Amino acid sequence: MTLFANRWLPQPLLSLCLLFIWLLLMNDLGFGHWLLGGLLGWVIPLLTQLFWERTPRLYKPLKLCLFFLRILGDIVFANLQVAKLIVGSSSKLRPAFVEVPVELEDDLALTMLASIVSLTPGTVSADLSDDRKTLLVHGLDVADEEALIREIKQRYEAPLKEVFTCSPT
Repeated sequence: MTLFANRWLPQPLLSLCLLFIWLLLMNDLGFGHWLLGGLLGWVIPLLTQLFWERTPRLYKPLKLCLFFLRILGDIVFANLQVAKLIVGSSSKLRPAFVEVPVELEDDLALTMLASIVSLTPGTVSADLSDDRKTLLVHGLDVADEEALIREIKQRYEAPLKEVFTCSPT
């Protein structure tokens, strides 16, 4: 079974996510969409398995699902904040580049952190240092650099670290 799963279904979690995303995009639960979504969920990971260095290991998948809900809430809240900033005076904006120290070592977790920062309106990931220990973030309105660093580390990096790092509990 393991050989079958590794060879013919290299990324089962990715396959399920692709099926789920397909069904959401199609907004229809008809048999044909399930079939096509399942086919895409099987073929895409199969064709891209050469590009994966190693299969990402999730240690707390339920925590990851709850984390995604938090991110969605943060995106909505940040949209409202940015809209408020845009309507107000642009002379009150305090844009800044902030270097955020990063402790994540997993490639997928680092990519997710940079993507989450960019998805949240008002911040953009600009660069990751060569040693992969510092993420350069541009903020639209940064009153306190340390507060922004703390927020990114506590709200986004800590849960990702917990999900992708094996820790004895």
